[in-house]
Amino acid sequence: MPVVIVYPPDEDGGRRVRVDGEISGRAFSLADVVEFLRRAGLDPIEDTDVVAAGWIEWRGGGPLVWEH
Repeated sequence: MPVVIVYPPDEDGGRRVRVDGEISGRAFSLADVVEFLRRAGLDPIEDTDVVAAGWIEWRGGGPLVWEH
């Protein structure tokens, strides 16, 4: 599994996502995190997989926190 870190929400509600040391982008929803993981080669993966994944480090709130 890749090392995935989702950073705390910023003032716009975006969360930086880092996959294996590289910034993948800013996510504004679980769907965005799923897309970044698909681009990193984790396909198939769904929203429910992201919520339940113990290998994703959620900083500043879990997968349901999108507001600053």
